[in-house]
Amino acid sequence: MDELAYMSAAELAWEIKRKQISPTEVVDYFMRRIEERNPSLNAVVFTEYEHAKREAMRLESALAAGKPVGDFAGVPTALKDFLPGKPGWRGTSGGVRALDSIDPVYSNYCENMEKAGAIVMAKTNAPAMAYRGTCDNYMFGPTGNPFGVTHNCGGSSGGSAAAVADGMFPVAEGTDGGGSIRIPAAWCGLYGYKASVGTLPNIVRPNAFTGTHPYCSDGALTRTVEDSAMVLNQMAYFDPRDPFSIEYPERNFLDALNRPIRGWKIGFTPDFGVFPVEPEIARIVEKAARRFEEAGAIVEPVKFDIRRSQDELAEAWSRMICIDTVISVEAMKRGGLDLLKDHREDMPPELIAGIETVYKDGFVDYGYYDTVRSEIYDALVTAFESYDLIVSPTVACDPPENSKDGNTLGPATVNGTPVNRLIGYCMTYFMNFTGHPAASVPAGLSSAGFPVGMQLIGRRYHDFDVLAASAAFERIQPWSDLYLIPQRRKI
Repeated sequence: MDELAYMSAAELAWEIKRKQISPTEVVDYFMRRIEERNPSLNAVVFTEYEHAKREAMRLESALAAGKPVGDFAGVPTALKDFLPGKPGWRGTSGGVRALDSIDPVYSNYCENMEKAGAIVMAKTNAPAMAYRGTCDNYMFGPTGNPFGVTHNCGGSSGGSAAAVADGMFPVAEGTDGGGSIRIPAAWCGLYGYKASVGTLPNIVRPNAFTGTHPYCSDGALTRTVEDSAMVLNQMAYFDPRDPFSIEYPERNFLDALNRPIRGWKIGFTPDFGVFPVEPEIARIVEKAARRFEEAGAIVEPVKFDIRRSQDELAEAWSRMICIDTVISVEAMKRGGLDLLKDHREDMPPELIAGIETVYKDGFVDYGYYDTVRSEIYDALVTAFESYDLIVSPTVACDPPENSKDGNTLGPATVNGTPVNRLIGYCMTYFMNFTGHPAASVPAGLSSAGFPVGMQLIGRRYHDFDVLAASAAFERIQPWSDLYLIPQRRKI
């Protein structure tokens, strides 16, 4: 049974289908593991064990009757406590007390993973309205990192990342509007994938274009590339209700995993020419990037001619993401809930400032943000004229220590340079400006013992390329031994 904790979702589903272990045994095991491991991490904030037990028994009956079951049959999973995930379940939009309510609708992840046989057991921690690259809030407090519990796990999908890295689930939901899957994947030693815009439908009303400034995506945190490809198989489909939804000519993302990358030109950048990066992080990622040469790829430096400062770019992201937040705030106000007037104490000051700034901004400001993202888009398009893949660090530093006030921020400086403490240390949000696919893969450990992420970026709609490169790197430099480290910590 102890092998279950770090068995991949694909392996676990296979064992269940072969009747080597029952869904009820699996659910019981992970219930015990959550109760044992979570108190020291604070990754899981709600549990629904009775629901999980019922689903496990239903699946056992189906297996006994020889009925077909899905690819994730019996695999335990968790939802991110941010957007609504499962009707009837409780949610708080990232620990905002005033938003403690019952989910009215499914998320793409929950609906399609349940159709594939996964058993949803819990919800995981997130920052208020997912507005930062760390995981902390006033209601539940910070989530620790399995590799050092006094430090943060990254955000905003931090609870999901910590839970998967610590073996509480094989796979869990994430969302990514600025790196919220890739950032905690990097700091927790996971594989985190953000698809091209339109690959995973995003159905929002009354404003169908919500989640496009910048581009936001649902997704998952996993320990293997195969598991993420399997999740994509469930979640990626054309839906005309999403104005950006696309139909891929190839639908089985698992087909990408064995594609050769021999002859590819891969451009490595330590900083995109603008980000301050801790030298150790840059060295670890460059060394990892060079290993693509073992698969026959050509790796060389790539330069970016980005004229704006990293502070200006981070500020643009911070304001843009709050446009969607204000749309939600206005909808709540029409429903009788005025967050800014009556519940300011539930939200961190950085979020309040971001919301109030958007209220003050005008059309010219909105146009300016799109100009900024257009410049980043052009920079990436130019780079992809010469390269098949761009590689960079995912995050520029190790995770910060957790605060005791419910408001853990990122570092104030990176390599001696002041940065935006919400997102300035994260080299991820460019791809939310542009819609390119990107993944974070574990590149190694820092001298402090924390995982370091390497970001792989592909051309728009070339998701198969990013998955192929990810799988090639996983074969060259497997990271499964990373998960033996958290097991040695005291709980």
